[in-house]
Amino acid sequence: QVQLAESGGGLVQAGGSLRLSCTASGRINVMSWHRQAPGQQRQLVASITTSGTTTVVESVKGRFTISRDNAKNTVYLQMNSLKPDDTAVYYCSGGPVVSVISTWGQGTQVTVSS
Repeated sequence: QVQLAESGGGLVQAGGSLRLSCTASGRINVMSWHRQAPGQQRQLVASITTSGTTTVVESVKGRFTISRDNAKNTVYLQMNSLKPDDTAVYYCSGGPVVSVISTWGQGTQVTVSS
């Protein structure tokens, strides 16, 4: 099974930026970022296929950008203009299509202070 390793989380002030990275141990067609805030369900944030087709949820459009480097099996989430509501554990996932997740990363904490 393909393993995922995330990095890049941390503490940032509102209005700041962070970039998350997730590297897969093998090739995966769709790589995605999800987030889970305390007491809430895990939610999809953005997805990207190997061909570069992206999906970004409305709440982060214009602030978050997903990209990938297929040669490195790595997906990135560039997060700008961060808000306290963006505070959550961010998880990377991989699968054959957006609706099927075959592997998860361990999660990385993002905390945005006001």
